[in-house]
Amino acid sequence: MNDIAVRDRVSKTACDARAAPLKLEVVAIPVADIERAKSFYASLGWRLDADLTLSDEYRVIQFTPPSSSCAIHFGKGLTSASPGSAQGLYLVVSNIEVARTGLVGRGVKVSEPFHRVAGARVNGLDPQRRSYGTYASFQDPDGNGWLLQEVTTRLPGRADSDGVYFASDMEFSAALRRAANAHEEHEKQLGRPDANWPDWYAQYLLGEQHGQQATR
Repeated sequence: MNDIAVRDRVSKTACDARAAPLKLEVVAIPVADIERAKSFYASLGWRLDADLTLSDEYRVIQFTPPSSSCAIHFGKGLTSASPGSAQGLYLVVSNIEVARTGLVGRGVKVSEPFHRVAGARVNGLDPQRRSYGTYASFQDPDGNGWLLQEVTTRLPGRADSDGVYFASDMEFSAALRRAANAHEEHEKQLGRPDANWPDWYAQYLLGEQHGQQATR
């Protein structure tokens, strides 16, 4: 096999590797008290997927947040990290005020919403309510730190290219409201009702999730 053929094969292998689906499935978090952690995450309304004791040295508990495709593991024999050392665990929400109120209603101590200016934390919602711009934080009993982040429009390249996905009916409803507001402005520019609004809505929702502004 000549050098050109070898390079072509290596290049094809690299491309195939990049294209292979790699879906983050589980994140292990370190806890000191397994039963206390289990009670806490159950109180959040997260789905208990498993509680398996395979030996005296190995126990795994798995919870999945609502509508999430990634779960968390904790238990015994899973990680050597210090309890509470997991920080910056992001939970993406479409409406941070609704999500925060829901957690507070479950007895969780959640910070007030905040945003960042030049990297510094500033209290309150992002003034323009920009996607990715508003946060709230809470901790589990061990001190592992979670961040709620409000995301309404994905940046380019940060969503699968094969369709539109909504994690809940609330998220879908919020997207429809944004589309309705944008379409109202679109009709003002047209100077007449837009009979083709279903296609316009479809393009708007698809473009929003893929970081493209709807312009028609």
